[in-house]
Amino acid sequence: MPVADNIAMVRERMNAAAKRTGRDPDAVTLMAVSKTVPPELIRAAHLAGMRVFGENRVQEFAGKVDALRDLSDAEWHMIGHLQTNKAAKAAELFGAVDSIDSLRLAQKLNSAAQQVGKKLGVLVEINVGGEAAKTGVAPGSQELEKILQASHLLEHLEIRGLMTIPPLTDNPQEARPYFRKLRELQEEIGTRQLPGVNMNMLSMGMSYDFEIAIEEGSTCVRLGTAIFGDRKMP
Repeated sequence: MPVADNIAMVRERMNAAAKRTGRDPDAVTLMAVSKTVPPELIRAAHLAGMRVFGENRVQEFAGKVDALRDLSDAEWHMIGHLQTNKAAKAAELFGAVDSIDSLRLAQKLNSAAQQVGKKLGVLVEINVGGEAAKTGVAPGSQELEKILQASHLLEHLEIRGLMTIPPLTDNPQEARPYFRKLRELQEEIGTRQLPGVNMNMLSMGMSYDFEIAIEEGSTCVRLGTAIFGDRKMP
């Protein structure tokens, strides 16, 4: 199906999921995950109304950014694991990094953002399932606390909330407790009213479980396959 038709169908499902729990559908952002997607398909998504895009690799996006520079109203988010040695390039290319998983990375990004004269929006990635193969900080971990406590010193970062990828299962319903756990963590951090920490964003939900995520409070769902179809991974 054309990208525009996929987006329309996804939005219908998002609206239905929001209404099932009495939420405002407009309170949930749809992010198009455009990793491995060529510029022409990204343009098709933009033409169909998409404005928020997520990329997983700094080098891949660097290779296609020149072909997309005229999309001046598009937001480019880094959503994959970011190595500290790529922080400078990420700060240059992206308006937001949604996968902070250490204080050291946050500090590197803060310095890099200062160098290029911008303020980066960031999300802290939480490994809700405690999976050894996944990045992200554990809920209640010392590393999470270090990031939160240092937030007021990171003047070129804006901590906006949390992001997670739950354990992959055959049944999307099995992701529900992980989404709920992230929302509860978001609420707990929010009550602390820490300087420099804003907990308005909850990025959770992908192509196979985004409706469950919306029911559990997601404010941003990250969809690749549901918008662009199956892709060959490099």
